[in-house]
Amino acid sequence: MVRHAGAHHLHVYLFRCNFVLMKNTIIAIAACSALSWACTPGSHSSADAATEADTISSLEYVRAMGAGWNLGNQFDSYNDGVASETAWGNPAVGRELFDSIAAAGFGFVRIPVTWLGHVGPAPDYRIDSAWLERVAEVVGYAEQAGLKAIVNIHHDGADSQHWLNIKAAAADSAADAQVKARLGSMWAQIARRFADKGTFLVFEAANEIHDGGWGWGDNTRDNGRQYTTHNGWMQTFVDSVRATGGSNATRFLGIPGYCTNPRLTIDHLKLPADSVPDRLLVAVHFYDPVSFAINAEKTEWGHTADADKKESWGDEQNVTDVFDALKARFADRGTAVYIGEAGCGNRDSERAEAFRRYYMEYVWRAATERGIAVAYWDNGYNTTGHEAFGLFDRNTGAFFSPAARAAAEAITRGTCPADSSRTLVDVYADAPFADNNQSTNK
Repeated sequence: MVRHAGAHHLHVYLFRCNFVLMKNTIIAIAACSALSWACTPGSHSSADAATEADTISSLEYVRAMGAGWNLGNQFDSYNDGVASETAWGNPAVGRELFDSIAAAGFGFVRIPVTWLGHVGPAPDYRIDSAWLERVAEVVGYAEQAGLKAIVNIHHDGADSQHWLNIKAAAADSAADAQVKARLGSMWAQIARRFADKGTFLVFEAANEIHDGGWGWGDNTRDNGRQYTTHNGWMQTFVDSVRATGGSNATRFLGIPGYCTNPRLTIDHLKLPADSVPDRLLVAVHFYDPVSFAINAEKTEWGHTADADKKESWGDEQNVTDVFDALKARFADRGTAVYIGEAGCGNRDSERAEAFRRYYMEYVWRAATERGIAVAYWDNGYNTTGHEAFGLFDRNTGAFFSPAARAAAEAITRGTCPADSSRTLVDVYADAPFADNNQSTNK
């Protein structure tokens, strides 16, 4: 998602439409909490990772990831068709930031990368070595801090405005072939650069691929052509990475669904064929409801919120419904899921911040109990309101404020509570301004 000042988003993760699922019960939620989770992500080495690649399942790998954090609006930023680390106002980052992320209790970082302006012409599509080496340097910061890392191709597919154009490719086989050639060449080069890195590093094929309609565009009326095209791109990605050998032969690979929309992913993602079993991870994003989580038009959320300050949909039941559906479609069939982006922007009052913290603890706890890892979207912006997701000062690695620290603690508490017996039922009961005697039946 484009996250820079003044950017317009039409986030339509409204899978409440035509999304009828069984209601949760307290028993079901309690059962989910029995899932094991690594609450203290450990350090790793390339040797350890090589052994891990042969023994660990995708479900185990995701459970070991812990809470995640995005280096947003950094390497994904761009101006005039050229990606730049500082294009959207954030300073260049150093290792101290990643040390702070690890010290705060996070277990993995997602490093979105836009490659626009750094790729040569056909047929080689050679990636600029300076850009690739700077990405590698930052991946090294994550490795040195003991964090797992995810690297992707990010805004090259933004709204089908650039070369990764799903609308054009779905309509024209020649355009699709050209995209596949470039996608395959780029991923082969990225993979070769990191072939010696162990399984702490995950490659994610792309970001939010869509035609500009955020899941409600031509994909809804083209007889599935965009979904088929997208699935073909995912196969190209897997084949290109695997062909480079080394650790890439068994590396875990992130496969995002169309627009990273959970409902569209459930309905339309066809997992690529792979030369090695159980090394694919399904990737989605979650910002329900957008009016609260991103746009900050609503200041409260959940069953204790004032009706006039909350959205009419998207409360706790929606969270568990969506995550249950992802679990049933993928995890229960042996393929792990992670949420590459989620979060809720900074607020300007303590009451609103209380609901923000509750939302994040609830989302992370609900996901954790279903074996799903979640990464917070931090765009570095230390403001309040619309798209103000900053937690860490990128100059120093310190929290921007006590409120930022408390928000991060809500995330890590939702993933790995100090009291290991704390479940989603307890989080629900502890909602802001809740009556301790009120029912927790969601």
